[in-house]
Amino acid sequence: MNYDFGLTATDYATHRAGFPPDLFARLQPYGIGLKGQRLLDLATGTGTLARGFALRGCRVSGLDIAAPMMAQARELDQRAGVVVDYHLGRAEATGLPEGSFDVVTAGQSWHWFDARLATQEILRLLRLGGAVLIASFDWLPRPGNLVAAMEALVKQHNPAWDKDGGCGIHPGRLNDLLDAGFVGLDSFSFDLDVPYTPEAWRGRIRASAGVGASLPPDAVARFDDAHALLLQAHFPQAVLQVPHRVFAVIARKPFAT
Repeated sequence: MNYDFGLTATDYATHRAGFPPDLFARLQPYGIGLKGQRLLDLATGTGTLARGFALRGCRVSGLDIAAPMMAQARELDQRAGVVVDYHLGRAEATGLPEGSFDVVTAGQSWHWFDARLATQEILRLLRLGGAVLIASFDWLPRPGNLVAAMEALVKQHNPAWDKDGGCGIHPGRLNDLLDAGFVGLDSFSFDLDVPYTPEAWRGRIRASAGVGASLPPDAVARFDDAHALLLQAHFPQAVLQVPHRVFAVIARKPFAT
C-alpha cells in the first residue's frame, strides 16, 4: 500500500499533536536535547520533534521525502521563532556528512524505514558516542473507546489499511539497534490523554496513513462525513480525551569497534 503524507500536509500541520513536553524533560538525563547539540531529525514531517529540540537550544536539521510537509514545518518554525535546516531525502541515504551529528532522532517514523539501511546510515552520521532516539506517540484503542470505533471505521473505508490495534510499544526497535551494533540501550514509556475538539480529532484522522495519506480526496470526504456522524452519535463530548502512549528507545554509537 502506498502512502503520501504530502497529500495531507495542511491537516497534518494543523491537527497532529506534537510530542508532549514531558518527553523532552525525560530525555535530559540521557544527554539528549542539550543546548548546542547538533541534532538530525529523520522523516521530520511538519517538524514537531525537530522544533521541540530547536526550542531547547539544539542546532537542528530535519530530513524528509515530502517537500509539502517541510514547507508546513518552516511556517510552524517561523511562528515558534526557531530555525531548522531542512533537507529533502531518505533516512536510508541522507547524503549528509559522516560524523556530523551528536544525536539522530526518528519520531513517529521508524515503521516507514528499511531498518537495516537506516541504522547503518545513522551510525555513519553520528560522532563516536553519539545518541540515537527512536520515539513514537500512538493513540490507544481500547474496547468501546473512540479510538477503537475510529479504527473500525477506517477499516470499512480502507480495508487495505493494516496499522490498527496497536499498543504503543515497539520492542522490535531495540533489536534493530542491537543488530546494527549500537550499545547502551534503554527505553521508557508513559501514557497521557490528549484533548481534541471533535473537529480537531476529525482533522487528526484525515491526516493519518489510513485516510488522507492513502485515499483519494473523494474517499477522504466520505470517510470524514461518516466519522462526524460516528462522533455525534456515540462520542458527543465537546472535548474528547484521547488516550496516547509515548514510547522511546535510546542507544549510542560505540567509541570503538
